Amino acid sequence: MEDRKLQILGAIVEDYVATREPVGSRSLLERHDLGVSAATVRSDMSALEEEGLIHQPHTSAGRVPTDKGYRAFVDQVAAIKPLSAPEKRAIRTFLGDAGDVDELLGRTVRLLAQLTQQVAMAQYPAARQARVRHIELVKVAESLLLVVLITEAGQVDQRTIPLLAGREAPFGTEFYADLRDQVNAAAVGREVTDLEVPLRELQWLRPLPEQGATAEVVEALLALASSRTDERIIMAGTANLARSASDFPLRIEPMLDVLEEQLVLLRLLGDLHAEPGTVQVRIGQEIRDGALAQAAVVGAGYRQGSHLAILGPTRMDYVTGISTVQALAHYVSRFLG
Repeated sequence: MEDRKLQILGAIVEDYVATREPVGSRSLLERHDLGVSAATVRSDMSALEEEGLIHQPHTSAGRVPTDKGYRAFVDQVAAIKPLSAPEKRAIRTFLGDAGDVDELLGRTVRLLAQLTQQVAMAQYPAARQARVRHIELVKVAESLLLVVLITEAGQVDQRTIPLLAGREAPFGTEFYADLRDQVNAAAVGREVTDLEVPLRELQWLRPLPEQGATAEVVEALLALASSRTDERIIMAGTANLARSASDFPLRIEPMLDVLEEQLVLLRLLGDLHAEPGTVQVRIGQEIRDGALAQAAVVGAGYRQGSHLAILGPTRMDYVTGISTVQALAHYVSRFLG
């Protein structure tokens, strides 16, 4: 495509995103220094329409981009706008003191939704990257034990379990301190998906009178590990989608329903296949979900198999979306190391 027509396409996309109104040749000439005559602009707009990149929603109206036009804009026109120094400092300050991955991703999606005014979502790091850093056992009452699992990524999971074994002659704190040391020796450095065999072996190697109490701890740890292997998504900014309802000619309720389905969102992010440090954009029918046929997704990888993304109408600010998603993915990747 000629550079001049790409420039005009870019101007149409930018103006339509900003005004939500069809864009005419006169307004293009008023808002942009295109360096050509009105007749040339009209001719190029007609050519863009013939190529299916823009269309006229009704007679005597200006033009609006099509999905194909947005795709051409993203692929050939949209430049990555670097974040300003104040924006970078604000991100570092907001994310820098996050205590663990849960808090980091929670802050990230809230900030991403605020900066882009879209729905923001983050896929938790792949389970294969979650290794055990430490396990703690704390007897909080005569018949209650706190079991804590901490991963190398800083994720902390805990649960309090009732102590049923040895109820008549309860095991003391020294027993659980010794058991904690043995559990750590068996589990630290292993992936959460690889704990059952060593923990079961530990259980059966304990003296027979202690096997019941050990089994209670092992079951609790395996349950915590299982919760870490489940693929999960954290999300923020759903209200932004509701505020964009006028951008969807069809009913918005099916899209809101999609946001309630974790499996659908996991598939949506999984289809991006964005390597860490790269950005991918899916527009309209490219998403391959009828409920999202009028939406767009901008996603970036921050760990192998894990993404940050925004979801909104096809009429979104792609330049800001791409640059912001990419920047935040970079910061999350650095935080996780």
